[in-house]
Amino acid sequence: MSTDLNAVAVFATLAETLSFRAAAQRLGVSRSAVSQSIRRLENRMGVALVQRTTRSVRLTEAGERLHQAVGPAIADVASALDAAGELRERPSGLLRLTVSSIAESFLSGPILASFLAAHPEVGLDVTISDDEFDIVAEGYDAGVRLGEVIEQDMIAVPVSGDQRQLVVGSPAYVARRGTPRHPRDLPGHTCIGWRPHPRAAPYRWEFAENGRDFDVAVNPTMTTNDMGLMIRMACAGAGLTFGMEETFRSYLARGELVSMLEAFSPPFAGFYLYFPDRRNLPLKLRALVDHLRRNRRG
Repeated sequence: MSTDLNAVAVFATLAETLSFRAAAQRLGVSRSAVSQSIRRLENRMGVALVQRTTRSVRLTEAGERLHQAVGPAIADVASALDAAGELRERPSGLLRLTVSSIAESFLSGPILASFLAAHPEVGLDVTISDDEFDIVAEGYDAGVRLGEVIEQDMIAVPVSGDQRQLVVGSPAYVARRGTPRHPRDLPGHTCIGWRPHPRAAPYRWEFAENGRDFDVAVNPTMTTNDMGLMIRMACAGAGLTFGMEETFRSYLARGELVSMLEAFSPPFAGFYLYFPDRRNLPLKLRALVDHLRRNRRG
């Protein structure tokens, strides 16, 4: 039986994502192309590899066996291709990153712009997401998150200094409602909260006192997953909000926002670029790591 290696690669992607749509997006083809490749492979093998419903995809027993057999081999081929490409001695290709929406120092522009200028044969595909997921399974080369949420088996390279979260509000709000003296006063104020997605509870605002960490459920009048909207609402006097100091820095400098409760806001470890420990790090990713380290030294 002749082997359709392209169809096998498509199957491996579908097995990782368990979604025709996600597999098509990762491969840069249409959903129908993925479906046709899988059907062609099933017909050639004479066995069903996936079970399809209108809402889900799952592997059959034969599909599970095939995935366990070909998955590592395809990963080895990809690593070998990356290693062979490095013989050009110039980083190239598409670098896929997922970055937290609050990683202001990384997303502000200069770091990524200078990286692209230094490596014109590298392209960037950056997805902004605050969801926690397996970056390897989702096809990303690396991610940027706060150090405290990165798994211990990842390699982590700092991309920022220590961070601090602050409560801020507009001068107009403070004149109208006053300033909380302690975080426990916050439930009595109008607050603008954050949540990563509609099914999640609003984020509890985190503080520390006498070396002890604690959090406060502020019962926000408004919640959103967009920090920009939170800042605009706070500047408009709609309430107090909470986030990274570096995100608010320009607004604080212009007097559009004022900070409060800073005595309860100690610094903590900042943002890191993280990626799995690999035998052969792709040259394009190594170039980004080196660029970040030079930027930090500078």
